[in-house]
Order: sequence, then C-alpha cells, then structure tokens
Amino acid sequence: MLHGGAEVGLRPVRPWSLPYLRADALARSLHRRVADDGVLVCTLRFRVRGWNGDGASAVEDAQWVLGRLAESHGVPVVLVGHSMGGRTALRVAGDPSVRGVVALAPWLPRDEPMGDLSGRTVVIGHGSLDTVTDPNLSRAYASRAHEVADRVVHRTVPGETHALLGRPRTWNRFVAESVLDILGIREVAS
Repeated sequence: MLHGGAEVGLRPVRPWSLPYLRADALARSLHRRVADDGVLVCTLRFRVRGWNGDGASAVEDAQWVLGRLAESHGVPVVLVGHSMGGRTALRVAGDPSVRGVVALAPWLPRDEPMGDLSGRTVVIGHGSLDTVTDPNLSRAYASRAHEVADRVVHRTVPGETHALLGRPRTWNRFVAESVLDILGIREVAS
C-alpha cells in the first residue's frame, strides 16, 4: 500500500499524516478481506511528503520495499496506491515481482510516462468529483495503458472526491476484489 503526498515537500512523513492514515485504513480493511486467502498486506511510509520534480525519493522507497519483499517472501506483489502512491506504483510496476497495480485517484499528469506495464494488470479507480487529481487524466492514462498492459480496468465512482471517504465500503470492496483478481485467487468481472 502506497500513500499519497504532495507535489513538493521534503518534510518526513509522520505516522499521523492524513495521506498515510488514509492508506493505512485501506490496508487494514484490505487485510481483513484477504488474510484468509493468504495475502500479506504491508503499508510503505515514504521518507518525504513530496514528489519533488522527478519522484525519485518515492520511486526509490517503493523499489526498496519491493526488494525487501522479494528477499524475505519471494511472492507476487500487487501495488495499491492512492494519489501520489498510485503514480509511484505505476512507475515501479515493471519490477519482476509485481503482477499488477491498483491506482486510486492517481496523480497522473498529462505527460506522465507509461511505465513498464507489459504482463501486468492495471486497475484505476477515480471519484467523479475529485478536484485534486483529474479523473479525465486517469481515464486517458488507462486508454494508453491498453496498448502495453495485459489487462486494464478503469472505474469511476460517482459522487466521490479525492479522499475516498464518501463511499469507503465501495473502495474497500473494490480494492480487495481487484487484488484477489490480479493474484488469480478470485476472478472479478471487469
């Protein structure tokens, strides 16, 4: 689970930061829904809040945790990211352990490069009322991803904002079903 952040920010991410707490709440819900299927859920806390131009620190943090998971568990990984975390997940999706990405209200600028998504499933969910990240840019990224990813699912949640707090049950179910589907544990219709 990769949390959101800010466009610019060098301050450390504290355990009480709102983006981290939101991701942690999603992770706890995900754990309750997938633990019986043998799925381990981890939340990464980025070192700093911001993307800071090139996203190097967020990407480096995600690559570090993927390396640690490969060393200690050697299992397939599904990256779930919200906002900046969604962008980060898509950037590191080419890691050999990654089976897919679930990007929630991802921050995807118009010129966002397409990561190495070949052989991966990409699931993007966005609220229709999000004014922080643009749902139209998520839709455009999903359209481009069809050219390289094995499978792409795009879902718009009507009436939802960036924080994903208006319909938490919908998001929690969506994330759990997507993760189980990507891992091949339970298939969900797209």
